[in-house]
Amino acid sequence: MKPVFFIAFLFFSISRMFAQPTQKPPLHGKNWMAITGKPLAATAGAAIFQKGGNAVDAACAMLAATCTMWDVLSWGGETQALIYNPKTKKVIAINAMGVAPTGATVDFFKMKGYSFPPEYGPLAATTPGTPGGICLMLANYGTKSLQEVLEPAMQLAAGYPIEAQTANSIERNKARIKEWPYSRKTFLTHPGEKREAPEAGEIFVQKDLLATLNKMIEAEQQALQQKKSRKVAIMAAYDRFYKGDIAKEFVRGCQEQGGLITLQDLANWKPIEEEAVHTNYKGIDVYKMQSWTQGPFLLQALNILENFDLKKMGYNSSQYIHTVYQAMNLSFADRDFYYGDPYMPPVEPIKGLLSKDYAKNVRH
Repeated sequence: MKPVFFIAFLFFSISRMFAQPTQKPPLHGKNWMAITGKPLAATAGAAIFQKGGNAVDAACAMLAATCTMWDVLSWGGETQALIYNPKTKKVIAINAMGVAPTGATVDFFKMKGYSFPPEYGPLAATTPGTPGGICLMLANYGTKSLQEVLEPAMQLAAGYPIEAQTANSIERNKARIKEWPYSRKTFLTHPGEKREAPEAGEIFVQKDLLATLNKMIEAEQQALQQKKSRKVAIMAAYDRFYKGDIAKEFVRGCQEQGGLITLQDLANWKPIEEEAVHTNYKGIDVYKMQSWTQGPFLLQALNILENFDLKKMGYNSSQYIHTVYQAMNLSFADRDFYYGDPYMPPVEPIKGLLSKDYAKNVRH
């Protein structure tokens, strides 16, 4: 054994000797659970449940709060959800993925000297999907008003103690943030100093976001004052974002910095309620989004693994890991070759890819 490998093995062995069990115990709930990647956002969901809201109300509140606290996610172009409807006993998929603007053509990017669209900046942006996704889910399957659901996010936008993870991420990426004046103004709260990002625990304020959310609430409240239904009022907020003054300001700022999104792009985009894809793994129904995500890959991998006795192999044994790894390889290969936008040709062969017979054939 070479010395470098011996040292690595010795370090691994010693680290395992002194490893401590996780301090994150399993959670159990009698009536509801609120779980998300940010503790304050989980608190937002819990508050909605405490006020009598249902799971969709809480999920929308958590999504809004989480987007308000995440520097790389924000209120941008992607929201997806799976909702179990106890009345119909079906799983509903919400596709609120933004789309590329109509001007983002192959010829445009070639003319600009790009082999591929850029990874960052306005030219990389899709139409924002999160506001529309929240409105659609809340209007169709929630019980609370948009004002109630957005209240935690608005409190956070008015100022919250930013956690170290996000604050340090902003600092690490400040060179790129400086390329965009509006991002620089929002995220770099100490311009010119050695550390330009907020400190962990510093009260971080997002005035422009708060103003946008307030405008959406104003639209909802005006509709309610006109005796409109709860659903119509929520969609009035949706319309103000995608067709009203919010849309105009969004397009102005985007195009000012070289982006392509137009008012027509925003007005034409709509979130889609679609059928989820699913498989049954040893008696357990598992659901995922359609092939515009990589979700079906998991279902394919489960179908393949169903043909093996993983328990007999032993959890995390070399045979177990190899088998799972190869099932994932095969499924990812299909993802890369077959998956795409189900609303544009060619048609993805998802039914065949998710068949049990196909899984038996590819396992060999």
